[in-house]
Amino acid sequence: MSMKFWKRTTALIAMLCLSACQHGMDPVAFHADGRPPKLSDWHVVEVRDGKLQLNQGVVPYNLNTPLFTDYAHKLRTIWMPKGVSAKYDPNDTFDFPVGTVISKTFYYPKTADGKAGDVARTYDSSHDFAGEGLDLAQVHLVETRILVHRTDGWAAIPYVWNDAQTEADLARTGAVLPLTLVAADSSREDFNYVVPDESQCSSCHAQDWVTRKIHPIGPKARHLNRTYHYASGEENQLEHLMKVGYLTGAPAPAQAPSNANWMDEHASLDARARAYLDINCGHCHNPKGAANTTALTLDASAPEDRHLGVCKPPVAAGRGTGDHMFDIVPGKPDDSILSYRMNSADPGEMMPEIGRSTVHREGVALIKAWIAAQPGSCVAIH
Repeated sequence: MSMKFWKRTTALIAMLCLSACQHGMDPVAFHADGRPPKLSDWHVVEVRDGKLQLNQGVVPYNLNTPLFTDYAHKLRTIWMPKGVSAKYDPNDTFDFPVGTVISKTFYYPKTADGKAGDVARTYDSSHDFAGEGLDLAQVHLVETRILVHRTDGWAAIPYVWNDAQTEADLARTGAVLPLTLVAADSSREDFNYVVPDESQCSSCHAQDWVTRKIHPIGPKARHLNRTYHYASGEENQLEHLMKVGYLTGAPAPAQAPSNANWMDEHASLDARARAYLDINCGHCHNPKGAANTTALTLDASAPEDRHLGVCKPPVAAGRGTGDHMFDIVPGKPDDSILSYRMNSADPGEMMPEIGRSTVHREGVALIKAWIAAQPGSCVAIH
C-alpha cells in the first residue's frame, strides 16, 4: 500500500474520532449582541463524558510564550463562520472577520490528593489533554473568557465554572476565587484568583488607548508561529489556519516572525526575555497602549535603548519605583525598577497591575538574568 493511502487513512480516522467527540453538540452559535448567561449557549466548548470537548470547526492554538496568570494553564480556541477568513499581518493582531469567536479557558492540574481549593503549581501539561480537549479527571476548570467580533467591534465576556465543573456562568462583574498553589515539593501558597470584570478586560485588550476599542492580544504571527499537536498530528499553526480556511495571506513559517519560547534554554537569553516582556507587558507598554505616557516600550518593536527602559528614569511610577532611579540598570537587576515591580504582589507596586495575584518567580528570574547580562552603566543626574 502507498504512503499516500496511509496518510489519507490516518486523516480519515482522525476526522472520525473528532466527529465522535462532537456527537450531540449543537453548532457553534454566534451571538450578535447581548451576554448569554451560560458558556454552553455558545457551543464552542462543552463538558461531555468527563471531558471539556471542542465543537466542530473550533481550532485550538497556543503561543510561543504565553501571558502569565497565576500559574494557570490555558486552552485557547478560534472559530469562524463558514466562508470568511482572517487576514494575515506580520506585526499586529490578524484582521479577524465579524462572527469570529475566540475562547480562552483557564484551568489548573489537580493535586495528587484532589483536595478542594488546591491546585498544582506546575508547567507540566502532559496529563491535561484528552484529544484536543481537556481531561476533567486531571484538571480543575476556573474560567473561560469569550472574545466575540461583532459589527460594532470586539466584546469580552467572562464566565466562571461551577463547583460541579459542568457549566460556566456569566460573570460580568468578575469574581474572586480563593485557591492554594501546591508545588512539587508540597510547599503551599494561598492566593486569590481574580476573574476580571468586563471593564477591566479593556485595560489590556485596548490596543489604542484613544479609541479604547479592544482586540485580541495573542493571535499575532510572532506568537502563533509554532507547531501544535492537533487531532490529525503536529503542524505549524499558521499553516494549519491557512489549510482550514481561517487565515489568508500568510507566508511560509520560515518567512514569518516568531517569538522565542521563554523557557527554551536553547534560545538566547535576550530572545527569551524580549518574548516574555512582549506578551506580558507590550500590550500596554507601546506607543498607543494604556501605558504610553510612561515612555517605556516593552513590545517586540522596542529598540534596546531608553525606549526599553535602559537608564531611563521613571515617569509616573509613584511608590512603584522602590526608590530606584532607572527602569533598567545594566548589570544590576536589584537596582532596576522593572524587576522590582515584577517581583511585587503589592497592588500599589506590582506590574502588570492586573491579571495576577502571585509573583511569577521563574519570570522574574529570567528578567533579572537578562538585566544582569547587559553591559554598561547609568549615571544619575542630580
